[in-house]
Amino acid sequence: MSEHDTTSSTAPQTDAIDINDFVYGATGARVRRLTMPDGSHWFPAADVLGELGYTNPRKTLKDHVPDEFRTQLESVTTRYGSDVPAGHGFKKSMNMVNLNGLIMLIAATTKPETRPFKRWVAEVIITVQRDGSYALPKAEVQPRDPSAPVSYAMPAQVADAIVRLEEHNARLDEEFAEAQRMSQETRHEAQRTRLEAQQTRLEMLDLQRTSAQTQSRMADAMDRIADALETFRPVRAVPSAAPADTYRTSAEALLADWRSRMSVTEDVWAVAVTIAPVLAEHGEIRMSLESLAARTGLNTHRVNECLRFMRRHACIRSLGGTEEGALVYVPARP
Repeated sequence: MSEHDTTSSTAPQTDAIDINDFVYGATGARVRRLTMPDGSHWFPAADVLGELGYTNPRKTLKDHVPDEFRTQLESVTTRYGSDVPAGHGFKKSMNMVNLNGLIMLIAATTKPETRPFKRWVAEVIITVQRDGSYALPKAEVQPRDPSAPVSYAMPAQVADAIVRLEEHNARLDEEFAEAQRMSQETRHEAQRTRLEAQQTRLEMLDLQRTSAQTQSRMADAMDRIADALETFRPVRAVPSAAPADTYRTSAEALLADWRSRMSVTEDVWAVAVTIAPVLAEHGEIRMSLESLAARTGLNTHRVNECLRFMRRHACIRSLGGTEEGALVYVPARP
């Protein structure tokens, strides 16, 4: 209680405001009380609304507490021309309720978890109405040192509330730890699944690359076998039913026909313009890869690839090779 200002040694003023702080031992929640000079008690609504489970203070006060049982700090202090001393956390706009309003707020909430706090506030209200103040009873055994702090006995309901609160917190801690463990296991399992899927994709890519390389090597081997067979196959004579003259045409006509049959690149065209005049004049060409390479400026491997390309597009036809190693080609016919 604050000290009363006095105008004389025997006449104290009656307009002082008495301030008390009640502390709920189970949670440490504060319930502040202002006792006005006329003996009326007012309580900050914010001290109990959260503990009682209300989430919308303004709506709660409007719905459950009539106007005559609630006001603001500025109004209740102005009525007596006094101010609340600093250091207690009060603001002029703070919503205040009297004992009737506090009882209505307690009665309105039905949440089971607020029952210990409701019982304690009810005890505070009854004690304040009866004795004008509220305090814990002193413990039976006190320290002998007069300067030591005074000990107080904790009410049984407060001790029970503390035990229940600790048990509840312990369960919450266990549930939180279990949820964290399961979440971590789920993340690890998801990570393992992603790694396995990634490894499977890499293995499939390796198999596809290996298969493509194998197919390419097989195609090259078949081409080399075909070239070898053509090289060592004896030259066949042109059938008598189709004289050599019937195969002869102009070089320009051959080149035009070839251009329509294939996509001509620079190296293929170099081979084409080299052999076209000979084919047009003689109906066939007998020339080694080395000789064609010397005339076209290409290497023998590239010349062989160009000839193979022209065969695939039905531009020329192979008749094999001579004993001297020359390849024999004639114009392809439908």
